[in-house]
Amino acid sequence: MLPKFSKDFIIHESSQCVSCGLCLPHCPTYRLLKSEADSPRGRIALMNGVVNGRIPLNARFILHMDRCLTCRACEAVCPNNVPYGQLIDETRALIADQSESVVAIQKSGARSVLEKLILTRPTRLDRLRRLFYFIQKSGWVRWLQKLNRLEKNKLFKFIAQLPLIKFPHIATVDGKRTSGNLWQKTYPAEGEKRGEVGLFLGCVARITDVATLNSSIYVLNRLGYTVHVPPDQTCCGALHQHSGALKQAASLAQQNKSVFSGLKVNTIISTASGCGIQLLESGVTTEHTQIVDINRFLIAAEGWKSVEIASLPQKILVHDPCSLRNILRDQVYPHKLIERIPGAQVVSLLGNDQCCGAAGTYFIDQQEIADGLLESKLSAAIDSGARYLVTSNIGCAMHIANGLYEKGIDIEVLHPVTLLARQMGLEL
Repeated sequence: MLPKFSKDFIIHESSQCVSCGLCLPHCPTYRLLKSEADSPRGRIALMNGVVNGRIPLNARFILHMDRCLTCRACEAVCPNNVPYGQLIDETRALIADQSESVVAIQKSGARSVLEKLILTRPTRLDRLRRLFYFIQKSGWVRWLQKLNRLEKNKLFKFIAQLPLIKFPHIATVDGKRTSGNLWQKTYPAEGEKRGEVGLFLGCVARITDVATLNSSIYVLNRLGYTVHVPPDQTCCGALHQHSGALKQAASLAQQNKSVFSGLKVNTIISTASGCGIQLLESGVTTEHTQIVDINRFLIAAEGWKSVEIASLPQKILVHDPCSLRNILRDQVYPHKLIERIPGAQVVSLLGNDQCCGAAGTYFIDQQEIADGLLESKLSAAIDSGARYLVTSNIGCAMHIANGLYEKGIDIEVLHPVTLLARQMGLEL
């Protein structure tokens, strides 16, 4: 049976919070807004009040819940191990169940289009690839953006933030990779075979992060790993989960579990830390499989002695996505991966313990707060004098890259594996 929110869970877990306040300096919205109701302990108190009938479930309550980025920085420092991430998801499910009219009004058109038409069937994005490519090449979105015509149209604003559309590598002919609109089911290892893995494509990443997916396949193949890309995989369900649509998220998880269990591989690679967390926590894995972030897998992988990596004597900033830092605790691996590039000067982006404001569709739904959080990241990047910034989550990459573009700052934003693949000879 698919899950539904649980009032008993909210009551029990919210009661575990002792209001010590250790979470306050780690909460991005509290630091920005200085509002107790927009802090973890404040939100937990509101949740408890609503489920116990002391506080009405009204628009003001929903506002404070919607302002949460679900970065889960509070979980990482909570002495009582309060599962805040699950609490906010359950509370949003409660909101969706008991105030559907309010939620429907507040949901942006962009969010509805993404969830209903695309995210549940991401193969549609593969088929829309050439359309998005044409839109970008025409230049009309950037032209409208310069005229400030996109501020009130959130869907167009999302399209404007898309990086340059690329196409999947589908075959190797005479040593060169050719491109197509759809992915191959299998990408064979080159040279000595060292293992087989599954690759999770995601949904929006099929359009926005093709460079990272291509790079992951390329590096894995060069190291001796065969990569399987099952065509029936779907969205990880994170956006559904964090908006309270628990049933839809569970349904997507079940489909992914069924698809990947049929591969008979021990490892499923995720290139976006946000997706990796959702796959891990939604039960996509079995006792015989594991979800591993691409950075972590490559650090432990064999085959490095057989590849050459060109030197890059540049300062490279490393941004830590919240999901990678606060939940997976894998933030060290992107640094280690970039250190494999000869001459690279690896530097942590100042303020890595704070969210950039992307947070799924948060940068669309809560634009003012998201922009406020982004500003400190942009200032730190500009002040660093770096030429490159790497981050391991596509939402963060899009948000930061667009902010730099709007300021006219020439800092390239890309995934660590993309920069590594480039130095290994991949032409992107």
